[in-house]
Amino acid sequence: MEKIVEAALKESVKSKEDFVKENGPKLILFAERIALAFTNERKLMLCGNGGSAADAQHLAAEFVNRFLLERPPLPAVALTTDTSVITSIANDYSFEEVFSKQIKALGREGDVLLAFTTSGNSANVVSAVKAARKMGLYSAVMTGGEGGKIAKMADLCLTVRNASTPRIQEVHIFAGHLICQMVDHVLFQKGSKGE
Repeated sequence: MEKIVEAALKESVKSKEDFVKENGPKLILFAERIALAFTNERKLMLCGNGGSAADAQHLAAEFVNRFLLERPPLPAVALTTDTSVITSIANDYSFEEVFSKQIKALGREGDVLLAFTTSGNSANVVSAVKAARKMGLYSAVMTGGEGGKIAKMADLCLTVRNASTPRIQEVHIFAGHLICQMVDHVLFQKGSKGE
């Protein structure tokens, strides 16, 4: 059992290190983009399925409530939480449209979409990115493996080069926390002592 723990830890750490080496500048760019949206009274929308839905909800909560700093709430909406909306869309249209219809209803030009899909091929997440792009939202995706078909559709793709779903999701939440920390820094700490 100890070997299982050690192997998982090593793989998790390596996945994070590799991700930051490949995506570090893109993470900074994306955090600045979200901060700009908040400054311009726009919002962040997030979506994903399963564990990725949980990541979307987790990060929305970090922005709306707080992350590490005491600061004003920031406008973030997880499109994964309203079961009445999700089930009515899935029932009347298709599950593929559960996020895209919400984006069409709630999105405004200048808003930001952060979509999670470990495969890069989730049909409803692909539809969400298409809707976001069409409406003038900035779209970023967090994926795994080779990025899937969504990789070339979004404005920004952050890919975890790993085939293991648990390792991909661990890196996604790590990256999400980094983004939260950097957004807080840009909006509430930049220019302070030690900058």
